[in-house]
Amino acid sequence: MSSNGKRAQGAAPGDEVGQKFHCDNCQANVTDSVRISCNECPEFDLCTTCFSRGIELGSHRNDHPYRVVTRHRFPIFTETWSADEELLLIDGLRQFGMGNWKDAADHVGTKTKEECEQHYNEVYVGSSNWPLPDMDRQFDVKFARAPGDRKNGVAPSNKSMTLSSQPSNHEIVGYMPGRLEFETEYENEAEQVIKDMVIADDDSPEEVELKQIVLRIYNNKLDRRLQRKRFIFERGLLEYRKHQTIEKKRTKDERDLFARIKVFARMQTREDYDALATGLLNENALRQRIAQLQEWRRNGVTTLEDGAQFEVERSQRPSRRASTLRDSAQLLDRLQKIVATRSAREPEPLKTMVRKPTAPNPLDIEHADGVEMLAASERDICARLRIFPRPYLVVKETLLAEYARNGTLKRRQARQLVKIDVNKTSKLYDFFVQSGWIKAPGRPAVHRAAAMLTASATAGRDYAVKQEP
Repeated sequence: MSSNGKRAQGAAPGDEVGQKFHCDNCQANVTDSVRISCNECPEFDLCTTCFSRGIELGSHRNDHPYRVVTRHRFPIFTETWSADEELLLIDGLRQFGMGNWKDAADHVGTKTKEECEQHYNEVYVGSSNWPLPDMDRQFDVKFARAPGDRKNGVAPSNKSMTLSSQPSNHEIVGYMPGRLEFETEYENEAEQVIKDMVIADDDSPEEVELKQIVLRIYNNKLDRRLQRKRFIFERGLLEYRKHQTIEKKRTKDERDLFARIKVFARMQTREDYDALATGLLNENALRQRIAQLQEWRRNGVTTLEDGAQFEVERSQRPSRRASTLRDSAQLLDRLQKIVATRSAREPEPLKTMVRKPTAPNPLDIEHADGVEMLAASERDICARLRIFPRPYLVVKETLLAEYARNGTLKRRQARQLVKIDVNKTSKLYDFFVQSGWIKAPGRPAVHRAAAMLTASATAGRDYAVKQEP
């Protein structure tokens, strides 16, 4: 999530703390299994299944250097601490500062702050080789053992948080725990109206009544301020990190839904609001599932296994189409190099003897790749110019896109855009003008290039889908 939400705070499945790793393609949890980490793309991991398929996402390519990352659950300094936990402890102290055991324990995810402090003092500070620990210890166990008072190696989470009036706690929305106040209160300027007001004995009855009205207005503001503070305390909104962690675990649709319904939170109790949110999330999930099943049915998918395969193939279609276009461009480039090489190797006397070159034989493209996407006139021009259908489609899309963007296209511009034989480019330009797809400069512009470009792109996409296994 980012994803990408991939390295969110959370431990093994079921925990709410520690680091989690997900496959950037299928979002599978690879925290406790082998994952493939790219050395060029930051924060990019793949599961072994997606890696074996050669998945490419964004700027990541399947030929990038990579490293295989596994869980290091063997002990190195003590039998109750694994190598991964040792690394997370040191990394947490580097990020949050020496002595910040609470945040370091949250970063480790499987230890309490007391265990982190005790382990660091015993292994690192108390080592005879300080600041290095004893590196020569050997253990007979294969995996680090968790203490007996912990189930499944997961430390009990701290349900309550004791806040104190320290500068670091003031960063929680300007909250001061010792005073149960905020630096900026609701209607913070309410006291300005009454700060200089005095009720004197010689005030007239009208003045006394007016001042009493002002005081009632001020008291109403204080009541509203207390209601908002009570709402914050009862809903636990001061636990910023906890809510941030929960927010990261939600999908984009869930975050949008909570943003729309949070206005009802003040009108309901906490239980009623949670029930409302849960019901709306279930309804949204059911609607999405129904829409997905309907789409599968329209595409002829009748089983859940085929549906899962359909979703995987659909996610891979954009990359396949990009790969097809890239292959076409590479093929065109290789053909240009072959033509240039053969022209350079032609004997000089033969060049001088041939004064009027004869037209080359037409190219047989009846069984060429992509020929079914061409009209009869396009097949004829490709055969006469000896251009295969796929490179021709690339040239066509390039020229029509430029014409649609600028509204005009000159022959010289076409030669600059398409780096092939200038004679072939000129003939293709004339063919497009004769077909009405491009209007030569100086003539009234008829915007057919945009429609032809859309038809060409749609045909290319349909062809790429046909080529999928």
